[in-house]
Amino acid sequence: MSILAKRSQDVLASRYGLGSKTSRLTLDAIGKKYNITRERVRQIENHSLITIRKSKVYKDSEPVFTELKEIIIGLGGLVSEKDLLKHLSADSHIQNHFHFLLVIGEEFKREKEDEEFRHRWHVDAELSDKIKTALRKLYAKLSDDELVFESDLISSFLEEVKDLNEKYKNDEVIKRWLSLSRKIGKNPLGEWGRFSSSNVNAKGMRDFAFLVIRKHGSPIHFKDVAKAITQYFNKKAHVATTHNELIKDPRFVLVGRGLYALSEWGYMSGVVKDVIRKILEKEGPLPKEKIIEKALKERYVKENTILVNLQNPKYFKKDLANRYHNV
Repeated sequence: MSILAKRSQDVLASRYGLGSKTSRLTLDAIGKKYNITRERVRQIENHSLITIRKSKVYKDSEPVFTELKEIIIGLGGLVSEKDLLKHLSADSHIQNHFHFLLVIGEEFKREKEDEEFRHRWHVDAELSDKIKTALRKLYAKLSDDELVFESDLISSFLEEVKDLNEKYKNDEVIKRWLSLSRKIGKNPLGEWGRFSSSNVNAKGMRDFAFLVIRKHGSPIHFKDVAKAITQYFNKKAHVATTHNELIKDPRFVLVGRGLYALSEWGYMSGVVKDVIRKILEKEGPLPKEKIIEKALKERYVKENTILVNLQNPKYFKKDLANRYHNV
């Protein structure tokens, strides 16, 4: 910036956080400092950038921009601003300087964050369009609450970009591309889905519990659910609170003493009596052995608990063939 007038240098330093402070000032804040309009500040900024690009010092710095371009290509040719700056340096002050180099480098193109994608940089417009199209198709394939493993999502993504240069077809590059999307996200357990889903953007104990039980894959005691929430999400989960939340949510089914399963696994809702009634509604009259067999697939209880329920004449009756019916 040595080729610029002092005020122009100060405007750029303030706009891009290149001074002693890393914060980037707004056009309005800089305007107030010099008692000029925000539009005038914008004009000074744009003119200063053009002046730098036309200067000898800019041409002399070509190796710097070449190296930056190679870094971007190495990261996938299209990369989120956050990931790129983090890769270049962990120091926010140095990140600001790199950001300034990206702004003045004529080969680097920045696309602003929108409803679909995060702030991003690229050096190949055609590649950028391909990746964005593939991400849109990937999102469209996902149902609202679907969760998929990262490896499966990467495979699905590769199906959408079969003609892509082989150098980009590695997991790390693809994960960076996936992170560009604001509509697809990853939960703390490493599963991907639509960001709008509570399965991805989990916000409360019930959502955390759902993910924990789903990961466990079989009925689990509510005390263990509470422990797992603390372990996976770093959220303090009180046992009693966890139990209360599980009782209230139709996504969970109590299948034994303190044991919860997911209703999406096909478990019948209700207490043992309700389960027996549903079995008889579906199957018709059954002997007690068959009822016990089918009820034990739905509930983790003792056989005697099922037999005690069958003796309730208010709900069940036995015919001459020793089969039970609903009353």
